[in-house]
Amino acid sequence: MSNKIGRNDPCWCGSGKKYKKCHEEFDDKISEYEAMGHIVPDHSIIKTPAQIKAIKESCKINIAVLDEVASKIHAGMTTQDIDDIVYKKTIEMGGTPATLGYEEYPKSVCTSINEVVCHGIPSDDVILKDGDIINVDCSTILNGYFSDSSRMFCIGDVSEEKRRLVEVTKEAMEIGLKAVKPWGFLGDMGEAVHEHAVKNGYSVVRQIGGHGVGLEFHEDPWVSYCSKRGEEMLLVPGMIFTIEPMINMGSDKIYTDRKDGWTIYTADKKPSAQWEIMVLVTETGAEVLCY
Repeated sequence: MSNKIGRNDPCWCGSGKKYKKCHEEFDDKISEYEAMGHIVPDHSIIKTPAQIKAIKESCKINIAVLDEVASKIHAGMTTQDIDDIVYKKTIEMGGTPATLGYEEYPKSVCTSINEVVCHGIPSDDVILKDGDIINVDCSTILNGYFSDSSRMFCIGDVSEEKRRLVEVTKEAMEIGLKAVKPWGFLGDMGEAVHEHAVKNGYSVVRQIGGHGVGLEFHEDPWVSYCSKRGEEMLLVPGMIFTIEPMINMGSDKIYTDRKDGWTIYTADKKPSAQWEIMVLVTETGAEVLCY
């Protein structure tokens, strides 16, 4: 990681301090890891205190929107009803749904039921039924800053088999969170997630992962949950990314709906579950910004 900042120049983080008194030692430490052959973040990935503050405001809306969905979701409603809730609450709070119009995605939220892995498109034709499991994936823009998280919901009398999948997936996400440490690696988290899923008899989707987020909807780094400890990008304070493993009851094979170009299904039609949180790497570990 090379930098061209003079030691007496203002630091890139916006603190107003001289670089030598602020982030010079920090950058030198990153450069040492780079010299050892590790993938390291550049300054564009590391959020400044001012940026983190603004991103947290966006997260407040995202959490409130998912809370609103949680209070109203029930069997008999359509996934379009969920989309309406998300749009209304987001706009009321001054935000904008980040998915709406993103690469021509037509709705304000993703609603993925049972064998849908992710990117399910809300519809008046899709009605929640007793026994369904659904992932509601919500993302928000506020004043140009992005937030992103999702939750699973069990609708009515869900089978023990599906309920266990939902619970183990949440456990895997939480175990991954515990593995996020400054000066560790993304692979530390990824392998922890993968181990817990496989230990419980499940598979982890390989082609789709998490991502950096905050200044854009999707930023570097790409986040795998089939990675190895000590590998992938170096974690440093100020990085923000999602932990969002997609865990399947059967095979890890998936496919994309050819008609809508978005909806991703398990190839064997067995259920899939996903929880997503947005985390900030801190000096001591990780802070959950959005859940």
